Amino acid sequence: MQNTKKPYVNPFILERADPYVIKGPDGYYYFTASYPMKAENDPEGYDRVILRRAKSLEELAAAEEVTIWKAGTATLSHRFIWAPELHWIGSKWYVFYAGSCDTENRWAFDCHVLQCDSDDPYTGTWTERGKFQKRSDDAFSFTGFSLDMTYFETAGRSYVIWAQHNEEKISCLYLGEVTKEEPWKLISLPMLLTKPEYEWEKVRYAVNEGPAVLQHNGRIFVCFSASGTGPEYCVGALEAKEGSNLLEKGSWKKYEKPLLTSEDLMDEYGPGHNSFTKDENGNDVFVYHARSRECFEGKCGYKGNDPLYDPCRHARLHTVSWDETGMPVLR
Repeated sequence: MQNTKKPYVNPFILERADPYVIKGPDGYYYFTASYPMKAENDPEGYDRVILRRAKSLEELAAAEEVTIWKAGTATLSHRFIWAPELHWIGSKWYVFYAGSCDTENRWAFDCHVLQCDSDDPYTGTWTERGKFQKRSDDAFSFTGFSLDMTYFETAGRSYVIWAQHNEEKISCLYLGEVTKEEPWKLISLPMLLTKPEYEWEKVRYAVNEGPAVLQHNGRIFVCFSASGTGPEYCVGALEAKEGSNLLEKGSWKKYEKPLLTSEDLMDEYGPGHNSFTKDENGNDVFVYHARSRECFEGKCGYKGNDPLYDPCRHARLHTVSWDETGMPVLR
């Protein structure tokens, strides 16, 4: 049955795509997202990891934003810095993000990890763990254009999911296992979780990316984004049972239709690259980005830009409700 949705003021935080929210063990809500570019030659956008914190979810909108790490000539990864996620793993703070390993090629993406030396991610020192590591017998993982890594725990085990180009240069999602002690190293071989196969996953570009995990009543949902980053961007889903062997493809069911598209929303376009958190009452909250009507109509001032070079993707919040079959309702 659907529950009563808590209303939020949207857009929640302007010009912040790929939003991620977590409630830390200190009771604070933390927000991070991609720091935007406003033109292809913008010297600053996509160059840092930002962070906000507040005692309540709504207060994040007006909270001070600080830069906790910035790419530079001496760092191990370089622009673009995309889709950072803040995770509390084994009593330590980590940031997973995508960045280029090549100073001459901003598109040479790989998954990278930062580790904090403090319980306070605002004031602590962040150290690069570098590029995500794989097993010695793994010839595939992180060998070309990998990004959008997320982390989750279930049944006493730890996993990561990330997007990576396959042999056909198509963005797919892969799943692997890690440990809490060294969450920057795979201890399993990668398992192909999903690749674009339906038409709604292949509009403008064939893409599966931006995975986010939602666990509810013994079911594990992986919501992911598909297609290009314009109005065609949408959210699909897979599901597995808690306690199943998640590294076996047969444990997962992929849904043939998307959970959320532009057509499901009013004056919002291209919903996607989301995360999930819980509000103060324990309700699941869907945190995502989408463009507003003025951008869709070309009135935002960035009409001539490629969608990746405009700041028009704004962070938004919706309370998740559940239908009679136990499926999440995101709109």
